[in-house]
Amino acid sequence: MPSFDTVSELNAHEVSNAVDQANRELTQRFDFKDTGARFELKEFVVTLHAQVDFQLKQMLEILKLRLSKRGIDLVCLEVKDPQTNLAAARQDVVLRHGIDQDNARKITRLLKDSKLKIQGSVQGDKVRVTGKQRDDLQAAMTLLRGAKLDVPLQFNNFRD
Repeated sequence: MPSFDTVSELNAHEVSNAVDQANRELTQRFDFKDTGARFELKEFVVTLHAQVDFQLKQMLEILKLRLSKRGIDLVCLEVKDPQTNLAAARQDVVLRHGIDQDNARKITRLLKDSKLKIQGSVQGDKVRVTGKQRDDLQAAMTLLRGAKLDVPLQFNNFRD
């Protein structure tokens, strides 16, 4: 029986390349010269360090631009509130990956309500979609691409 997996994955290598490019751009920009502004990446959490809150907003735009140019969907960004004191400001940006239980339930409910002859089952951090015909699975992919979900979706492990 044909099937495919719906996942939400981030390419860690592309994320680190985007953060490196953003750091390089900070060193080249005149308004960030000798300010100590930088990006740090640890386990899919990017920390923005700057002197003031205004610079954090500019740095966030730089990061978004670099991530989108590297092919990373910006839907996965979860921007935390900035923390400021007299000396410095920091802000965390969490890059979400994997499908959590709430979104997995939304996906399976969406598949059931679509009246296609397919079934969705939650398997850890992915949703496996099975059906009798390949056309139904392709229609399910189109349906999921058009759905407004909180996570970017990719489809892999297509078996015929």
